Amino acid sequence: MIQRLRVKFITASMLSLVLVLLVILGGVNAMSYRKIVQDAGHILELLSENRGAFPKALPPDGETGKPDRPLPPGNGLSPEAPFESRFFSVLLDGEGQVLQSDTGQIAAVDDQSAGEMAQAVWETGHTGGFWEDYRYVRVAENGGVRFIFLDCGRSLSNFRTTLLASVLVALSGLLAVFLLLLVLSRRIVRPVAESYEKQRRFITDAGHELKTPLTIIGADLDLVEPELEGNEWLQDIRCQVRRLAGLTQDLIYLSRMEEETAPIQPIEFPLSDLTEEMAQSFQGLAKAHRKQLTLSIQPMLSYTGDEKAVRQLLSILLDNALKYTPEGGEITVSLSKEGRTLRLSVSNTIPQPMERETLDRLFDRFYRGDQSRSSQTGGYGLGLSIAKGIVLAHRGKIRAESSGASLSVIVSLPV
Repeated sequence: MIQRLRVKFITASMLSLVLVLLVILGGVNAMSYRKIVQDAGHILELLSENRGAFPKALPPDGETGKPDRPLPPGNGLSPEAPFESRFFSVLLDGEGQVLQSDTGQIAAVDDQSAGEMAQAVWETGHTGGFWEDYRYVRVAENGGVRFIFLDCGRSLSNFRTTLLASVLVALSGLLAVFLLLLVLSRRIVRPVAESYEKQRRFITDAGHELKTPLTIIGADLDLVEPELEGNEWLQDIRCQVRRLAGLTQDLIYLSRMEEETAPIQPIEFPLSDLTEEMAQSFQGLAKAHRKQLTLSIQPMLSYTGDEKAVRQLLSILLDNALKYTPEGGEITVSLSKEGRTLRLSVSNTIPQPMERETLDRLFDRFYRGDQSRSSQTGGYGLGLSIAKGIVLAHRGKIRAESSGASLSVIVSLPV
């Protein structure tokens, strides 16, 4: 139990950290990529408005030199963009044949490569996007189509480098935090583990200490019973001794089941036959209390596990269903195989639907869903706790569901 608590603590911490890193790094890299696309979009928009070239303002009259404003204002681009950008354009006719190509602003692409790239993009029918490391746009022009390509290789390379570095840093951080949690979690849960171990030892020791006086009381009752035959007080004492002995045995068994190294002796046995045998043993008791017990068991199902523990699991589930089913109610036991999982279900009629909070607490120690019937059923609320311990020891799952006036306890065991 303590080991599972430690694993849950580490898992929850790591998942929280992963989520935070994903949000932060994902947001930063997404914004960086969006900036690349936006800048490329602004440049392509200017180029498309000027037939694949940057607009140029003429110098003032009578003067020579660079233009006053090489770029119109309000586009968010640096004045150096025309000198830093590498681009080319290709004009295609309606049939996709190259009419003109302009590769004067890029050295990495010749006219033939530019034409082939434009024709490949033309065949896709897209009006814009990325082609390798080039951002392109499609513009209608003079009955044909002009494709303008902007080289974003440097920006994308920087983006990929930053993305890879951030991933590596995140993974290194996660590994470091995981190692720290492995060390610190042991110290964090140590007080809980020590307290739990003391509690478990106390229950086990107290149970063994109670066994002896209970056995002596039972033997004394056997001696005085012939002399006090028919005495109602004597019968009441014997009944309470039996209940206390059962409670002691259940506490000891539950304490052993919750140990990290709970003893499981796996053998293969016919689960279908065992389930039917256990259900049939409760058939007479169900009829005596005017309750209907129905079986739906898939034949020839076998399971590898502790047969004695599984037998006790079935006994607990059947006994619990029988106790809390009102007269005239129905109990249904079903067993089937779903993929690589064996599904055991014990359903019974209940007076009223159970709330979700109640269902979640059914497997807690000493909890009983119907407190008003505690004295009638004679249980202590340990049965389903023991059942849960048996299922977990077999690496299975157990849950309770309530639908209308029916309660189902469902066990899933891996094959």
